[in-house]
Amino acid sequence: MDFPPENDICSVCHEDFTLPCQANCSHWFCAHCILGVWHHGFAREPCKCPICRRTITLLIPAEAVQQQRHDPEVSQVLGNVERYNRLFGGGSPNLSQMLQDLPFFLRRMLTELMDPQRSLPFFFKARMVLALVLSSIYVLSPVDIIPEGVLGYVGFFDDLLILLIVFLYLTAIYRTILLNRHGG
Repeated sequence: MDFPPENDICSVCHEDFTLPCQANCSHWFCAHCILGVWHHGFAREPCKCPICRRTITLLIPAEAVQQQRHDPEVSQVLGNVERYNRLFGGGSPNLSQMLQDLPFFLRRMLTELMDPQRSLPFFFKARMVLALVLSSIYVLSPVDIIPEGVLGYVGFFDDLLILLIVFLYLTAIYRTILLNRHGG
C-alpha cells in the first residue's frame, strides 16, 4: 500500500493522517506522531509500535508525502524520518526481527514488481529472478541434502529451509533499497 486505508486514522493522535508513514510492522502513523513516540522514549533506541509493540526499524513515507518535499515543514519532518532510518534501519536486524518483517517486505516487494510505474533497480530484479530460479530448481530436483524418499516428511525440511533463506535474502536486499530510497 502506498497510502493508508481511507477510513483509517492515526492510532497516536486519533485524527486523519497528516504526512503518513508506514512502519516495518505494516502500521501507518502520522510522521510527526510516531517521531513524537520515539522522542518520548529513550532516544538511543528505536521506538516500539503503539499497536503491536514490535520494534520499528524503518519508516516509509507515503508517495504523496514525498511529492510535498518542497514545503519547508514537510521537508523538516521527512529529514527527521530519514535521520530515524539512518539511526535504526542500517544495522543488520537479528533473525527474529527479520522473520517478523518478512511478510511486510515480501508484500511491498511483490507490489513494486507488479506495478509498472515503480522502478526497482535492474540488478535487484536480476538477483531476485536468479535466486528464485535456483531455489525452485533445488526444491523441484530429486537431489537433496536430506532426501524425501529416505526420510519422508523430514526430507522436506531442507527444501523449506532453502526457501526461507532465499526469502530472507531477498527481503534483506529490498530493505536496503527502501532504506537508501527513504533513509538518505
